[in-house]
Amino acid sequence: MSLAEPTPTLPPTPTVRFVNRELSWMAFNERVLEEALDPANPLIERLRFLTIFHTNLDEFFMIRVSGLKQQVAAGVDVLSPDGLSPRGQLQRISDTLRPTLEAANDTLHNEVLPQLAEHGASVVRYAALDEEEREVWDDWYLRHVHPVLTPLAVGPTHPFPFISNLSLNLGLFVTSSAGETRFARVKVPGMLRRLIPIDPESALPVRYILLEELIAANLDRMFPGMKLSEAWAFRVTRDADVAIKEDEADDLLKVIQEGIRRRRFGQAVRLEVQQGMPQEMIDTLLEGLDLEAADVYEEAGLLGVPRLSILCDLDLPELKYPPYVPRRGRLLAEDPFATLRNQSVLLHHPYDSFNPVVDFVRRAARDPSVLAIKQTLYRTSGNSPMIRALEEAVENGKQVAAIVELKARFDEENNIVWARRLEEAGVHVIYGVTGLKTHCKMTLVIRQEGEMLRRYAHIGTGNYNPNTARVYTDLGLLTSDRDLTADVADLFNRLTGFAEPRQFRRLLVAPRHMKREIIQRVRREAEHARHGRGARLILKVNAVTDPEMIEELYEASQAGVEIDLLVRGICCLLPGVEGLSENIRVRSVVGRFLEHSRVYWFGNAGKPEVYIGSADLMDRNLERRVEVLVPLPTALLTWVRKEFLQPYLDDRGRTREMLPDGSFVRLRQSPEDLDVHQHFMGS
Repeated sequence: MSLAEPTPTLPPTPTVRFVNRELSWMAFNERVLEEALDPANPLIERLRFLTIFHTNLDEFFMIRVSGLKQQVAAGVDVLSPDGLSPRGQLQRISDTLRPTLEAANDTLHNEVLPQLAEHGASVVRYAALDEEEREVWDDWYLRHVHPVLTPLAVGPTHPFPFISNLSLNLGLFVTSSAGETRFARVKVPGMLRRLIPIDPESALPVRYILLEELIAANLDRMFPGMKLSEAWAFRVTRDADVAIKEDEADDLLKVIQEGIRRRRFGQAVRLEVQQGMPQEMIDTLLEGLDLEAADVYEEAGLLGVPRLSILCDLDLPELKYPPYVPRRGRLLAEDPFATLRNQSVLLHHPYDSFNPVVDFVRRAARDPSVLAIKQTLYRTSGNSPMIRALEEAVENGKQVAAIVELKARFDEENNIVWARRLEEAGVHVIYGVTGLKTHCKMTLVIRQEGEMLRRYAHIGTGNYNPNTARVYTDLGLLTSDRDLTADVADLFNRLTGFAEPRQFRRLLVAPRHMKREIIQRVRREAEHARHGRGARLILKVNAVTDPEMIEELYEASQAGVEIDLLVRGICCLLPGVEGLSENIRVRSVVGRFLEHSRVYWFGNAGKPEVYIGSADLMDRNLERRVEVLVPLPTALLTWVRKEFLQPYLDDRGRTREMLPDGSFVRLRQSPEDLDVHQHFMGS
């Protein structure tokens, strides 16, 4: 199946004003899958896109589908803005996903893995091994795998076993000599390598066998004297959306830890089974997991595709994107503080190295004139240089405060580790604001310079994570502007001491002010259009879902404002609809790098205002998170408009355009079309 043709997300009904959020997300994940289907991409990168597609899907079921199933179970009949009920959304998700999974599986097993084998890395069936090899690996199984396994059979004294979230399992029927038959489950241990190199000491070519096939071939050792049916692989996805009741929590750290533990035991929401599994076994699993037939996804080939990502690390550079070395920030190389006293600097990652941001914090930690450092941490990397720099700053006698967001979904455990480590080092650690996620990305440095204190700040669109900074596109502003740094200082005081500044000077801050300020600026563009002054909006974000903001954009379009929305993921707005949104264009870029920067360009009749920051046009960002948008200095606006935004508007190589029915069509017509990622790497 090809996904090159646009797949309608909604029927083209004039009364429809919104695209369903869940179906829009699925359309985004299909765009990710298109990169895996595209033979123009290097082979290992196609595999990487397949693992991303499946990882995204796992999280979608754990969070979004689980929420819809909870609504159905609670009898909730509230319709989404597009008019679908929770049950209706689940049906549309199922109908849309099944052919998409077929295309993904077909690409993996009939294109990617066979072609990878041609280059010397093959996944072979256990049955294809010769007798001598099977003896070697059966012996290896007995020494390294068998002692770890725990078979669990279902019977009068053995209730249906708990099957952990996203675990890979084998199911079979076992029959005793007395003729009693039971269902048995064997978990494939997640701590062991799934792909086992048959010749571990050799370089390419290399062959792998699958751990689950090795276990299946030796099940008779686990059930001696029993008659065994064929073993079939299955995988369970569970609800992982843990609600945190902060108002009732005396110790938020303990509550988050308990939430992480509960995530493993959430209600089952999806059952993936190997194609061909007997219906009797499927029925047994459905009953034990309290699922319905509609929750079963029968898939040809391998389950748990994300665990194949080890193949992406193979030493086959010709099958990967050519290596790219980011540019160093020359202006900041010698003395960042001297540079920033005279000008603000805008970095564009990953094309500009993230090292200047790390160096900025590291220099501050070592500079005798620096008195204090404050930083927000939402997601960071293992062995993070940012964490080490903050620890070093404490050792050097500086006041250091870190706002660690414990509720960063799926990173809670990492953030608990960082929070404890920072506390042990003497950093003042704050766990955000009750009821809100602290999502903004800010660093503040206070430095003694002669008789005065000067503030320096970094405000970015992405996390303080050097690893993701190599594959996410983000912007970061380094500045000593007095008003901006004073606003950053006020916001830190609000977050650490719960102070309430009456008005920020120039920052737009959520949840109290940002949405109102954005709406005012959209309405200003509409007023400019009505008076013939020329009106322009260019908004580059990850998602557009907030109904109120969408209605404001519709009204601006009807007033004559030319609007370009560069939306990586979910977009619930319908562009190009007669009488509603003729002047709105929606485009999405998916490619080598994950588009993550947020830019708000307000034309303002030739006197543009431009903001960057951490917020998308989603109700959660605007109303339930601490977010920041920072205005860019006038000196940077020409670069942003001509050198940053215009290439996105010109791109055809990586862009899909949204049609009035909510579907997307790829613009690329030839290899010579502008590829915005290649453009920035070469500029």
